[in-house]
Amino acid sequence: MEEAVKYSILLELYGGILTEKQYELLDNYYNQDLGLSEIAENLGITRQAVRDNLKKGENNLIEFESKLHLMQKINQIDELKIDKKIKEEIRKILI
Repeated sequence: MEEAVKYSILLELYGGILTEKQYELLDNYYNQDLGLSEIAENLGITRQAVRDNLKKGENNLIEFESKLHLMQKINQIDELKIDKKIKEEIRKILI
């Protein structure tokens, strides 16, 4: 799985437990496809501050996944050969 897609999915799953700043930076970078300089300019911070906070946010997402395994569970559900409606209901329960 491409890194950008991986982080975008992790952000969807765990974004609510990140700080607002980390969520905003990760969302701008992975979902809005903004560069570090654009994000820095929009938020009035340095490019290095954006990079540092992105790394912290990414590390938090990886840590959450390593403990909760939601993305792994969703991937396992997708691999099951069951009805699409059942898969959607299981996803709703997990998320």
